Amino acid sequence: MTGERPRREVDLRIATYNVHRCRGMDRRTLPSRIAEVIRSMNADVVALQEVIGAGPAGAGQAEELGAALGMGWVMAPVRHLRNHLFGNVVLSRFPIVHHSQYELTWRTCEARGCQRADLDVGGPLPLHIYNVHLGTAVLERRYQAPRLASFVHDRRVQGPKIILGDFNEWLRGLATSTLSSLFESIDIYAHLKRRRTYPGIFPVLHLDHIYYEGRVEVRGMELVRTRTALMASDHLPLVADLRIGFE
Repeated sequence: MTGERPRREVDLRIATYNVHRCRGMDRRTLPSRIAEVIRSMNADVVALQEVIGAGPAGAGQAEELGAALGMGWVMAPVRHLRNHLFGNVVLSRFPIVHHSQYELTWRTCEARGCQRADLDVGGPLPLHIYNVHLGTAVLERRYQAPRLASFVHDRRVQGPKIILGDFNEWLRGLATSTLSSLFESIDIYAHLKRRRTYPGIFPVLHLDHIYYEGRVEVRGMELVRTRTALMASDHLPLVADLRIGFE
């Protein structure tokens, strides 16, 4: 990117995927199978939730997936699972120039967080990816939604922003209403006939969402329903083709 004139528009294929610790519907834990699903998407950026990281038993799934796919990665752990790190991961074909995370845990509920990865996609400013995994309780999400919005709306962070992940809200509750009022939401009804992403083998709920802020054109969406994807996790990957504009 150095020495080149910054591009004013960048086409990007981005996905969100809760990999459920790489444990499939057949109860087998196979990071290689998750890698196969991700490879089939041909995405430039993938936001993963429920990933096991490094620990006493080895490097963990984040490193294994990154190596298998030839993508850079960063992990934002929120807790430990059997002495291994556990949390969100961003995989990227673009250079990751900054990484941080935000606390979203509510009271005594399971630890939750938002991961931010800033990517050099060749524009004049970085593209900011916010990888989210909200809680399962209604009151928990009511606390987390405005808190998440305050992090994303930090005026010191300039450039287009994509907010995506597992929002754990299948009806249009307060969290969805709050986020939809503050950000642009990709209307999957306009792009997909099949919209439900959970559980993977027979999805009846729409838990995974993509929001954005800035000049973003949605050029298409895909819900990955291959035979492997239906078995690899209890969620299905949601993929969007975006054209990112820079002011």
